Amino acid sequence: MTKQEKVDYIVAELERLYPETPIPLDHSDSYTLLIAVLLSAQCTDARVNTITPILFGKANNPADMIKLTVDEIRAIIRPCGLSPRKSQAIYTLSHILIDNHNGEVPASFEDLEALPGVGHKTASVVMAQAFGFPAFPVDTHIHRLLTRWGITNGKNVEQTEKDGKRLFNQSLWNKIHLQIIFYGREYSPARSPKLDKDFITVKIGTAKAIKELK
Repeated sequence: MTKQEKVDYIVAELERLYPETPIPLDHSDSYTLLIAVLLSAQCTDARVNTITPILFGKANNPADMIKLTVDEIRAIIRPCGLSPRKSQAIYTLSHILIDNHNGEVPASFEDLEALPGVGHKTASVVMAQAFGFPAFPVDTHIHRLLTRWGITNGKNVEQTEKDGKRLFNQSLWNKIHLQIIFYGREYSPARSPKLDKDFITVKIGTAKAIKELK
């Protein structure tokens, strides 16, 4: 199979499995999405979704967030892990949004990535899901699967993003990155993947990936 044939197969199968792609992180606007994505670093979306109602019940906008102390934020988000760093980032970026962006989340990669706690992946998610800008956020599921499927060499997430953008049509980026995440969680987990379940890898995966399924 050529890479283009693999891409065509992936697109068709993921569309069949996941015609609808709800955003996994509960949010109400670009600010709450930004905070939820920040919290999701090294934490499951399910756990984030249990914490954000508590946090957003107290502060769902920058002006209210800076009324809390860093310690108060940290106490709420502790179950998400990395709470010292994340709480400081949430507090500081909320101040920056008020001081530099009229209290609004900026719709640019440059401005988003200048915020504390916001890397390229987080910025990509916000740009794609809050503002509809074509982006291809790469998380561990996407990096793992595109490597297993021979779409990228798997050297790093930066290369995976470049290869994904090059091979998948830009009009698909915002949807297919979610579809790949859904597939990874349901059919191809990082631990104990199964030959009888991960049918896309069986069909188009690298020899190494197929061997790992056996």
